Amino acid sequence: MDLFSEEKTVLILPNAELIYIPNFLSKEMSNFYFKHLKVNTDWQQDNIIVYGKTYKQPRLTALFSENNLNYSYSNITMTPKPFTPELLDIKQHIENEAQHQFTTVLLNYYRDGNDSNGWHADNEKELGKNPIIASLSLGETRPFHFKHRTVKSERYKIALQHGSLLIMKGTMQHYWLHQIAKTKKEIGERINLTFRTIQTL
Repeated sequence: MDLFSEEKTVLILPNAELIYIPNFLSKEMSNFYFKHLKVNTDWQQDNIIVYGKTYKQPRLTALFSENNLNYSYSNITMTPKPFTPELLDIKQHIENEAQHQFTTVLLNYYRDGNDSNGWHADNEKELGKNPIIASLSLGETRPFHFKHRTVKSERYKIALQHGSLLIMKGTMQHYWLHQIAKTKKEIGERINLTFRTIQTL
């Protein structure tokens, strides 16, 4: 079920609030940042363990932070690099919209339809009780699926467009799961920037 339009949408769901802005960045700015980040980011591909077996993570990642705190998820611990001027510019735009200060950004580079991110929640302890996550999409449009953990009828998707911003708020990370699924379609590259606030435990 797709509830989102071409305009800014605020969606209040059970245990969650989402804000989707399809044209947050202009096409020119989106093109510039996509090309710059693709070429100038020191991408890494970590190993993940699934049911005791080790696999290469099905996407490339990079972490940047202003407080030098590590970020751990799925048995991976990432050490951040300092924000670049370009990332600081993006961060300021997003903070103005979200009315929230972020410390860290996790970049995901999806090279084609084989790259993905399975069902998960951004609920690590260092993100705090009810984290605000702001996700900027650049490049190929990919569907963002999300579902309630217990209410089976609450299941949706959003087509995350080039230059769009998705903000997840409230208790969403406790009650909902989300993913970027694999696809057999021939699709282009996508870079996703997920801004978050990491605290000292």
